[in-house]
Amino acid sequence: MYLITVEGGDGSGKGEAVRMLRRIASDEFAFSGVHLTHEPRRHSKLGMLAINAVRVGDHTPMEEAGLFAADRVDHSRSWIEPLLVEGGLVISDRNIHSSLVYQGVVGELGLETVSQMNSAALIPDLVIWIDCDPERAMRRINSGTLRSISLSKTEYFETTEIQKKIRKGFSDLLSGEIKVPPPFDSSLIVGPIKNEDSLDELEKELKNVLRTFVQSRPQPLNTDPSLVDLKSLKRLIEVVKSQSTLPGFEQPDHVTSESFLEKLSPAEWFAKAERNWDPATAKSQNVASTPVNFSVASIVGTLSLIGTTDVARMRRRMGPVRFVTARHSRRILKWLEENRWVNRQQLHVPFHDGASFRLRAEWIGFGKVMMALLPLIQSLNAWRRKNKDSEWSEAMGDLIKFAEVDDDFSLAINSVFERLKLLGSGVPGNKIPNDYSSLISWWNSSEG
Repeated sequence: MYLITVEGGDGSGKGEAVRMLRRIASDEFAFSGVHLTHEPRRHSKLGMLAINAVRVGDHTPMEEAGLFAADRVDHSRSWIEPLLVEGGLVISDRNIHSSLVYQGVVGELGLETVSQMNSAALIPDLVIWIDCDPERAMRRINSGTLRSISLSKTEYFETTEIQKKIRKGFSDLLSGEIKVPPPFDSSLIVGPIKNEDSLDELEKELKNVLRTFVQSRPQPLNTDPSLVDLKSLKRLIEVVKSQSTLPGFEQPDHVTSESFLEKLSPAEWFAKAERNWDPATAKSQNVASTPVNFSVASIVGTLSLIGTTDVARMRRRMGPVRFVTARHSRRILKWLEENRWVNRQQLHVPFHDGASFRLRAEWIGFGKVMMALLPLIQSLNAWRRKNKDSEWSEAMGDLIKFAEVDDDFSLAINSVFERLKLLGSGVPGNKIPNDYSSLISWWNSSEG
């Protein structure tokens, strides 16, 4: 879903930062996979042509830029893009901003020229800028601290003088001193992050950056998030159905049943949940003060589909919980258990020691409604804050008015329609909402 690139001068410690980011992302978030890569690629013919060009130093900046661009476009479309479409997180050591600096600034080709040569490549969602004093960086390179290549393979720009130019190039480009040409001006840039102290400090800063980025749930630049989410939901449903008979994981009938509305309209489910949610105790445990919250919806919605599970298995099932850290997932589950939304259970499965949880039967319907309406959760939350004394039955009609003037909101509603096709209307035999009018009717009726 997201392409994160790590940029900076040679010897700045980008490789170490990339490895740290993979560890942080794998421990805290639940993407379909966390994949590491680098540019130029050492395992492709195009990449090796680019690498040899900078090792020998006998190519013009235009030739270098052309080789890097060819490798990058092929890399983007053949390897990175399919992983993003599946909901993966790709972390790359170098990408387009390196070419902008090395060939565009230092090589004096110009940013526009380099940008046009790479126009078919993917756009990094997040650029993390690692900075280090060039003299210290050169000492790392020469001592072999960061990578093990022989001096005969040293790249021609690995001199303190050129590294100072490169550092200034990154500083000017990534600080906004000089403008990044479109389409690569869309990337979020964070930094500089200094890598001149302990690795613990570096990891602490990277953890902060990654948490802030993922939990803000930015719109991906290279994929359609609604399609990614639908794939995740479909995969989740298929996995549950295929594994529902595993020992220790039998699912109760109400998990797979399409009769999830249970004679309550979605609006009535929201009202019931609100009545049974104690804002004070939730806030005291760093849980949202309302059940109409993305993190809560992610946990409760996922549990409504998969029955009994522990935190690790729940996160491996994917779904929206990829945006919620493991720590926060456990915090929410603890509060839900204490307030009788979930039951803690012990599974009789070999080598399984972790606590397992099951959403109580009386909340399965709410969980499925939340899963269906997840693209609108933030809008519903905002509506409630502005309409504290209104009935939930008014919410959908009020929100629909924005669809005619807000394209993003219209897309979110279309995503809800697609989700309901997978989950059902909640009443077997009733039609799935497919327009604004039928969505309002579904919202206010237990009859679909």
